[in-house]
Amino acid sequence: MEELTFSVKKGSEPTELEAQYDLVILGAGPAGLTAAIYAARAKLKTLVVEKEVIGGEIASTDMVENYPGFPEGISGAVLAQRMEEQAKKFGAQIYQGVINRVELKRDAKMINLDGKKIKAISVIVATGTSPKLLGAPGEKEFKGKGVSYCATCDGPIFSGKDIAVIGCGSSGLQEGLFILKFVKSISFVEFLPTIQAEKILQDRIKEYENVKFYLNHQVLSINGDKTVQSITVKDRRSGQTKEIPVSGVFVYVGLIPNIDFLKGELKLNNWGYIIADERLQTSIPGVFVAGDVREKDIRQVATAIGDGAVTAASAGEYIERLKR
Repeated sequence: MEELTFSVKKGSEPTELEAQYDLVILGAGPAGLTAAIYAARAKLKTLVVEKEVIGGEIASTDMVENYPGFPEGISGAVLAQRMEEQAKKFGAQIYQGVINRVELKRDAKMINLDGKKIKAISVIVATGTSPKLLGAPGEKEFKGKGVSYCATCDGPIFSGKDIAVIGCGSSGLQEGLFILKFVKSISFVEFLPTIQAEKILQDRIKEYENVKFYLNHQVLSINGDKTVQSITVKDRRSGQTKEIPVSGVFVYVGLIPNIDFLKGELKLNNWGYIIADERLQTSIPGVFVAGDVREKDIRQVATAIGDGAVTAASAGEYIERLKR
């Protein structure tokens, strides 16, 4: 069969994307980049596909403090950049584009990227998760006009202003601590009656006087004219409502696995996460899963990186068996 090639992006350098790879990794977060490092270093012909930012969610995280080897912490963007550079160093190619469709049940896996077809012996799904929408009136209307899901991206915009953070899990408090560098005050709103974040984050946030917590409260609406001006919340115990003046709303109410492109190809659990065995093989031979998109209890950078190493080894063994 004639070998097809077409141009793609590899960082800022052009490269050629080929029609056939040993391994295609879908997602360039910590799990996908780690898998790429291990696979490319093992001399597997490796392609990494990412539709958003290289590094995934970690690239928009101000400071990572619980990744081993960095006692003072490290910027999420810097950590992601180093992972990308290391994967490229060993020969992995990185393509930034959209996964239109996949066909994984055949021996030769097919991935349609921006309308172009490539084949792979094995595939690792490491597409991660996306922020869950709050679902309140005004959220969609004011997205980018006061409603945000990324503190690192948009926190400085609200310098000297009052803002709200929706969600008191670890993500909400961690991002809130970053935003406090800029804003006048934060009103934290949590649907549950207690703060769900790690204890160390709770202790840190309590050191600030310009924060207020509305626990056991529901956001009824996000209000404004051309931009956000307030939120309306309801006390779930008393039923009383209150309007809180704010100029920005940062939403951290959970995550949704990025699996739309799979269209029933793989077995999922009730929440849409991909099910795998201890070798991280999915319901289809030769297809593996790593990182936050898989069914597991703990979703952290360290666990994603562990998944990446396991899937690269598992995929390598699978590829070697087929080549023999």
